[in-house]
Amino acid sequence: METDRMVQVVLPGVVEPEGLEIRHGRVPQAGDGQIVIAMEASGVSFAEQQMRRGRYYDQPPFPFVPGYDLVGRVLTTGPGVDPALTGRRVAALVKVGGWSSHVVLDAADAVEVPDGLGAAEAETVVVNGITAWQMLHRQARVRAGQTVLVHGASGGVGSVLVQLAQAAGAKVIGTASARHHDALRERGVTPVDYRAGNVAARVRQLAPGGVDAVFDHVGGRSVIDSWHLLAPGGTLIAYGSASTRDDTGSKQWPVLKILARTWLWNTLPNGRRAHFYNIWAGRALNKDRFRARLRADLTQVFSALGHGDISAPIAARLPLTQAAEALRLAESGTVTGKIVLTP
Repeated sequence: METDRMVQVVLPGVVEPEGLEIRHGRVPQAGDGQIVIAMEASGVSFAEQQMRRGRYYDQPPFPFVPGYDLVGRVLTTGPGVDPALTGRRVAALVKVGGWSSHVVLDAADAVEVPDGLGAAEAETVVVNGITAWQMLHRQARVRAGQTVLVHGASGGVGSVLVQLAQAAGAKVIGTASARHHDALRERGVTPVDYRAGNVAARVRQLAPGGVDAVFDHVGGRSVIDSWHLLAPGGTLIAYGSASTRDDTGSKQWPVLKILARTWLWNTLPNGRRAHFYNIWAGRALNKDRFRARLRADLTQVFSALGHGDISAPIAARLPLTQAAEALRLAESGTVTGKIVLTP
């Protein structure tokens, strides 16, 4: 690739994956406090699947460059940035813009990747790892000896959650389709088939006194079942509404409904707590605090990855120009692990 040319994937509107467009341009310049990153890996996550349907609750107006997170090398630094950063491998959470060969961002938003971690390997745990770490340790505060229920235990966030919970000494019950059960059992997880009907009844058999935490990305009816499965003092973390993926109508409504429920449940005097997790919470109020917390948590996740406490398999690596194929593959539900785009 020529060093002064940039390649980007553009989402032009509500389209099938094949409707993604490839755009060429000049590599951007770094402004005050900024860096330009030569992208080495960017992930395909649930967010992009929602965005191409126009269903992600705070996506920007079309057209835009998707890509929730990325890992790459610092190519250039702008005024006010330590030039020694040049050549360092960093990770960044961006929400949009990651599917580009070159990305300009505030240096304060970049987190250094430890030596010894490959770009694609590190990429697998940026958005998924931060999400799992913050839900587990900052919100649910899971401790050794507790029992937790992880919905979608073989999914992107779910698989990292499972491993971090086990590293913290918790016992894990995980919902997944039957084909993932053997792999979950090998990990020491008690699997429950979410396609086999009454999940709540099965979990109650396994944990008659209730579970200490539930992590629910499904939304809809599942959130209500999850709340009722909590032990006294337990915590429900809702972090999505995957069950509404193909719905039409308001994209905010499924999230607002969960927010209203969690607010109401938190007024009940039973010692249980419910939260809706949003990775961007607090950024508008205090950017410095948000960045410090993100850096601390992602550093912990990279450390866990380096020590082998967690692993996040790569399902496929595809070049940026094959983003349509990557998105189609991600939506097929046939792969386990992260699909990574490379320049």
